[in-house]
Formats: sequence, structure tokens, C-alpha cells
Amino acid sequence: MKNIPNHHCEDIGSQALWTKQSIGSTNAQNLSPLNLAYIGDAVYTLLVRTRLVTQANRPTHALSKAATAKVKATTQSANYYKLQPHLTEEEMAILKRGRNASPATKAKNATLADYRNATGLEALFGYLYLDGQTTRILELFDICWSDSNEERL
Repeated sequence: MKNIPNHHCEDIGSQALWTKQSIGSTNAQNLSPLNLAYIGDAVYTLLVRTRLVTQANRPTHALSKAATAKVKATTQSANYYKLQPHLTEEEMAILKRGRNASPATKAKNATLADYRNATGLEALFGYLYLDGQTTRILELFDICWSDSNEERL
């Protein structure tokens, strides 16, 4: 594997998440909720794709279709509510800040409420990532993935 300066891979179980060593020094609370959602979208998508790939060896078209279903606004909105009982006060505040942000884009295949909830979820994952809380990200992602969201092979 190529050596990437100032980066390391933290291996937690079967999950691996790349983080910049100085990322914890970023004061994520000072960033706009839409900036948090921007990075959180990438983090959440990476987690979904990683989980799908590690579940079974399947064609990339099937992976792409399954990933799209997992990251669409309606699914993320359901996970927004699913996570709430498991969040700290600080995490709940970030979730709500993200939900209440006014994105420049409009929802394409979801209600405005679903789109805003999805933005809140992404903001939370972005915040936790920038704050260096990879273990917490994986705990919350496991909650999102469980029960009704289990992938049927």
C-alpha cells in the first residue's frame, strides 16, 4: 500500500476509515452545518459501500444499486429518527443544526422534510469525522444499518 503522508488508517473490526492525523484539531463545531453535511455525505457513503463490499462479492452494478438505496434521502431520514434515542445532547444539537440548515439545492426524489433530515444525519457524521470520533461513527452507523435496513442478499 502506498505510504500517504500525515494519514493513518484506523482499523476497527472489519471497518477501516482513513483520517488525517491532525483532523481532531479542527474545531468542527465552528463549521457551518452544510459544510459538516458535505463531508458527512462522503463519510456515510464510504461506510455504506464498505459494508456492502464486505458482505458479499457481487457485481458492481448490484453494489451501486444497493448503495444508492442506502444513501437516498428517505432512508437517511428514517435513520435520522432511528438514531435519536442513542445520541448525546451534543450530537442531538449537531443533528438538529444540520436539519435546520437551508441548503442551496432542492430535494429531487424526496420530500423537503426527508431531505432536511438527511442533511442533519450527514452533518452529524461529518462532525464526528472531523472531531476524530471514528469509534462513535461506527457505533451509530451500525444502528443505522440494523433491523429494517439489513441488506437482503
